[in-house]
Amino acid sequence: MQLLLATILPSILIILIFVFSDKFREPKFEIIKVFFYGILITIPAYFLNTYFGEALEKTELSDALINSFLTAAPVEEGLKLSVLYFLVYKMKDFNEPMDGIVYGVCASLGFATLENFYYVYLLADYFNTSSISLAIVRAFSAVPAHAVFGLFMGYFFMKYSFIKKGDNLLLAFIVPFVLHGSYNFFIYNTPVIGFAVIIIAWIIGLRMFSRLKKSQKKKKREYEKKL
Repeated sequence: MQLLLATILPSILIILIFVFSDKFREPKFEIIKVFFYGILITIPAYFLNTYFGEALEKTELSDALINSFLTAAPVEEGLKLSVLYFLVYKMKDFNEPMDGIVYGVCASLGFATLENFYYVYLLADYFNTSSISLAIVRAFSAVPAHAVFGLFMGYFFMKYSFIKKGDNLLLAFIVPFVLHGSYNFFIYNTPVIGFAVIIIAWIIGLRMFSRLKKSQKKKKREYEKKL
């Protein structure tokens, strides 16, 4: 039970923080649905990461580059964005800027939760550590990392949806991709830099989130027409 809680609780707590920070809270069913779709995309992510990883192993590229910028980051962030674009964008409850961040974090942490099960329950021996130790380490590394990737994705997707089309949909992919790739590239070889990437990203992301909250407090009703 302790291991199970250490595996799933970090994601749930972060989601709850964003959900309850929203002045106009999203329906529980929609939150659960987006979270569940985040879980589902781990399946194609696994096969795509495996396929591209095996194909790129035949090249002279380094494992660090392959496992960061050429497989995990583009595949996983692309799939997360597909949840926002093909599911969330069409939801009637997606009608206010803060919703972008809430649903972005939910989709990203749905993915992170099942990924966490994979690492904690199946790969602890590979990392030469105990499952509970790995779960605790990931609670302060990989899980918050996925959350902040979702925060940035949701922010730019919100701008695409409610403010200006332009390059915002591309930025909703590029910014999380760069953050994810940078984190993966450094975390195994130079962990201090990997953690620094996430800490800086959280500082910037929370400032964006704070500005949205201040703007939201001035509103009396939720609905805001999409452009």
